[in-house]
Amino acid sequence: MAYKITDACVSCGVCVSECPLDAISEKDGQYIIDADACTDCGVCVGSCPADAIVAG
Repeated sequence: MAYKITDACVSCGVCVSECPLDAISEKDGQYIIDADACTDCGVCVGSCPADAIVAG
């Protein structure tokens, strides 16, 4: 099950550079995780200062 970015996201972009699979992208000011590319490694969760990334 892929991770998801919640409404608590502050759009800082830290998670994008931390994702080893480039599964996170920005669209219209919101960051999203591509569920097909995400392997649940959890690196993004630890990097999020707003705790906005949760298991989906």
